[in-house]
Amino acid sequence: MQQIGHWINGKHVAGAGRTADVWNPATGEVQAQVALASKAELDQAVADAAAAQPAWAAMNPQRRARVMMKFVDLLHRDMDKLAEALSREHGKTIPDAKGDVQRGLEVVEFCIGAPHHLKGEFTDSAGPGIDMYSMRQPIGVAAGITPFNFPAMIPMWKMAPALVCGNAFILKPSERDPSVPMMLAELLQEAGLPDGVLQVINGDKESVDAILDNDTISGIGFVGSTPIAEYIYSRGCANGKRVQCFGGAKNHMIIMPDADLDQAADALVGAGYGAAGERCMAISVAVPVGEETADRLIEKLVPKIEALKVGPYTSGDDVDYGPVVTPMAKENILRLVQTGVDQGAELVVDGRDFSLQGYEDGFFVGPHLFDRVTPDMDIYQQEIFGPVLSTVRAGSYEEALKLAMDNQYGNGTAIFTRDGDAARDFAARVNVGMVGINVPIPVPLAYHTFGGWKKSAFGDLNQHGPDAFRFYTKTKTVTSRWPSGIKEGGEFTIPVMD
Repeated sequence: MQQIGHWINGKHVAGAGRTADVWNPATGEVQAQVALASKAELDQAVADAAAAQPAWAAMNPQRRARVMMKFVDLLHRDMDKLAEALSREHGKTIPDAKGDVQRGLEVVEFCIGAPHHLKGEFTDSAGPGIDMYSMRQPIGVAAGITPFNFPAMIPMWKMAPALVCGNAFILKPSERDPSVPMMLAELLQEAGLPDGVLQVINGDKESVDAILDNDTISGIGFVGSTPIAEYIYSRGCANGKRVQCFGGAKNHMIIMPDADLDQAADALVGAGYGAAGERCMAISVAVPVGEETADRLIEKLVPKIEALKVGPYTSGDDVDYGPVVTPMAKENILRLVQTGVDQGAELVVDGRDFSLQGYEDGFFVGPHLFDRVTPDMDIYQQEIFGPVLSTVRAGSYEEALKLAMDNQYGNGTAIFTRDGDAARDFAARVNVGMVGINVPIPVPLAYHTFGGWKKSAFGDLNQHGPDAFRFYTKTKTVTSRWPSGIKEGGEFTIPVMD
């Protein structure tokens, strides 16, 4: 069986203790074992990174950016290999896995502009003979704790800006699908990144706590569930670190009576069931405004959902979504579906008995559609993270808006309408960090920032875009004065003796 260790000082290193199983979600088989680092292993990797960081930081930003430029070329070269490894461990379809890599790659492309983003400010003659200027300098050693659902994209969102700013970086990826982060480390070394500047440490809570308590690590980025985000944010900040944490979501899509319902239904199916719903930006709540709108929407959704093709990534590019990541994830999804039924929601499309011939042991979950869900139900309150779409009927636009605004999460939301006034009002008033207008999954491109509000995010700065350069650097301001006096200038005649 394959053994996955760590990436330390530019090479693969076997773990020294505990391991965890890595599943093949399509077959239900354990395909590898991944090492779980101890505190001592983590601390040593951090010490080695700290030793390598000053020389990397001393390299001028243009040369660091050229490493990112080469990294982009290598990502394109190995796209198929990365996607296959990602699908094998996570369960995504190949097109979805390539999208995972591509959205990370785009952030790396943005980081090629580091020389511009790292420029400081300058004021001459701030006072008599005084100049003043600022410099952006790396924070030292940063760490990223990344989730299973985007094993390529989110590690690149974290490590690319951190590295190009001159930091060393400790990546603790999800132990559920660790192969792609290790492959990314290999590609960065091939691109010219010095050994030790990036360390990939596989592990679980012991490794996370070691990161939070390590005195050398100055900044931490996290993506995952809200309870863990709150834990990491509070403990990391208490230890004097700069911390940004992104948590759970319950993204609402409001469908106005004037919306193109065919377009809205297609958008809901893609945003609700893509990647088996294992996305923090998935639409999990549809909010049609008015009974007639709701009835027509459900009528259009049902045949589209029932026609979804669920299968392993090996079945071709026409598979709509694959299995969920672990048997525990499947069990939790089906448990929540049952609570929805028990609490009185109408299960319009029931995927509980879904079974795929030849893959009966895989972690496949059939698509589910609930109607007449109310805000007090567990399926509304909790992030299901599975192929389950809940419909909450609203009597008016204001009622629909209030649903999104009153929810504890504020990651993403969308409105589908032909009315520019309603769209503009919604974008201005809704207390959610990322808003789509006739766009179901409003994930900003790499040169804007990504981040939610309320219980979906903790910290002052977002991911990627300009905020990444602010998070991974600190500002130093210099005030200088040089003695000033009248200079006699050059002599242009032959000197003679007096």
